[in-house]
Amino acid sequence: MSSAVLEIRPLPMEDYLESVGTDMIRVKGHRIGLEHIVERYQEGYSPEQIALDFPGLDLEQVYGIIAYYLRNEADVHAYIERVNARAERAYQQWAAHPSPATRRVQEIRARYQSEHSA
Repeated sequence: MSSAVLEIRPLPMEDYLESVGTDMIRVKGHRIGLEHIVERYQEGYSPEQIALDFPGLDLEQVYGIIAYYLRNEADVHAYIERVNARAERAYQQWAAHPSPATRRVQEIRARYQSEHSA
């Protein structure tokens, strides 16, 4: 009887993910953020369902990213908090200083609602 030992190597981020710009992690070769895969996984999506949501990804990539997440949960959660905080700041900045086109749409919407709520 052979007693072969299965060697489990750590899964480096570089296998399926890449760092892009300042504090952005995306699926290697795609514009899909790590946070998109992890959020779906946390919502209970299966790897197969996640792969269906992102047709450019194959199942191996999805499983690899989930494995990376599970081995680095604290770091990934901290990363997602930073991504969400950055998105919230960008939204607040946009809301405080809307473009002329946005202001025009808001004016039209407000006029429409006041005319149709009476």
